Amino acid sequence: MTAERRRIKSKPALKPRSEDLTLTIERIDDDGQGLSTHEGKRVVVFDALPGEQVVARVAHTGRHRIIASTLRVLQSSRDRIVKTSCPHYRACQSCALLSWKYEAQLICKFKRVVDTLAVYPNLSGTDLNRVWGAPETLGYRASAKLVVARKRGKAQVGMYRRGSHDVVDIADCPLHHPLINRVAAAVREELDRRNISAYDVNHRRGLLRYVLIRVSPTYDKAMVTFVTSERNFTEVTHLAKWLQRKVPEVISVHQNVNSSSGNVIIGRETLKVLGTPDLIDLVGDVRLRLGPTSFLQVHHVQAARIYRLVRDWCDVQAGESALDLYCGVGGISLHLASTAHQVLGIETITEAVRHAQANAKMNGFNNCKFVAGDVETILAEDVPLTGKLGAVVVNPPRSGCAPQVLTAIAEMRPRTLVYVSCHPDSLARDLSLLVEQGFRVEQIQPVDMFPQTPHIENVARMTFVGASQSAKLNTARGKAGKGGTEE
Repeated sequence: MTAERRRIKSKPALKPRSEDLTLTIERIDDDGQGLSTHEGKRVVVFDALPGEQVVARVAHTGRHRIIASTLRVLQSSRDRIVKTSCPHYRACQSCALLSWKYEAQLICKFKRVVDTLAVYPNLSGTDLNRVWGAPETLGYRASAKLVVARKRGKAQVGMYRRGSHDVVDIADCPLHHPLINRVAAAVREELDRRNISAYDVNHRRGLLRYVLIRVSPTYDKAMVTFVTSERNFTEVTHLAKWLQRKVPEVISVHQNVNSSSGNVIIGRETLKVLGTPDLIDLVGDVRLRLGPTSFLQVHHVQAARIYRLVRDWCDVQAGESALDLYCGVGGISLHLASTAHQVLGIETITEAVRHAQANAKMNGFNNCKFVAGDVETILAEDVPLTGKLGAVVVNPPRSGCAPQVLTAIAEMRPRTLVYVSCHPDSLARDLSLLVEQGFRVEQIQPVDMFPQTPHIENVARMTFVGASQSAKLNTARGKAGKGGTEE
């Protein structure tokens, strides 16, 4: 028996302790954690499926809640996978559903949407389609934000342990695109070789804080951004040159300076170190130019399905215009541009607007215009659209839309409104408000953008029918949503 195997065997981690609890899991919460009760307190248990009986080790006890992690499964769910695909699963705890069979994950996510819609009576009977399962459930993440630290002198490149600032070194994340894992390994090797200092959040000193890695699955190229606590061209340039030698697919390296002491990852200043300023990718039917801080959905196949669904549901005709709110780098706008008279995209982030303009030019669309600014403020003014407004698309952050934005959209009375959402709670809230203002929900398509996690994306199609008609129709429909999943 090797020394390593002896060390593993001798670990006392599985020996019972007085604080270990035997629990029956009632259900899971929105974060994918199992829920149970003990002596009147709610117990939140990592790696516990509904209906299971488990022995859980307590990590923290509060006044009203206990945080624990499954130590041993006494009565297993038929939906449990015997062995997960990640050796870091229990330490990292980022992928709460990794021990679930994929079909069970999709059913769980469908139920999450159903339960959220049920909170709002005027959404009763909404036509909810089966979840679009992902063809790739592992290796799908095209971008990653990895934390850098040192433990006992060794470089760590990975993720914060759930609920802490303890960094779990991730040698080979099964959710990341393989090129991301290669880049992370090369960075870790060079940090040890050159002994480059890592930022210490407790003492607020050290140079390297994060490594942001974005890859193009289509072209197998990567962009890397080193987030540092201060400008340091010498160390970062050496690190960039080493990385390009070790991983030639890295065609672009940047430095982002974040001197704040908070939990914000990205600072305001970004500087190109080596290579090209942008990364070119292909998502759906358009090529996209992406910068170091550009937002793009992490699952390219599912993002492409969403873009095409939005285009089909909007069905913008010749002579009609489309409005794309929170447009990002223009992925949805450019899919609408193939049939629209004009597409106007509005985005709060100035850099994203610059990339959207460049993407329109790169794809040969001269009927797209992009404006940087607060969406609510711009909609309160005269929106510079030509032609009849056929469709509005909103793709807001997790918090959803401000009520003033929804009111402004209703006042425009577009034929079709398509709402792309990454959070069921804000989606249901906003759909309910839109129904009150004259829209009817035609159907919702859930899309699994994040396999192995509890997150679920949704696309909703609405039509404007007028306030009184909307109230009647949504009350009278009464038909149950369709259940199940679809791959």
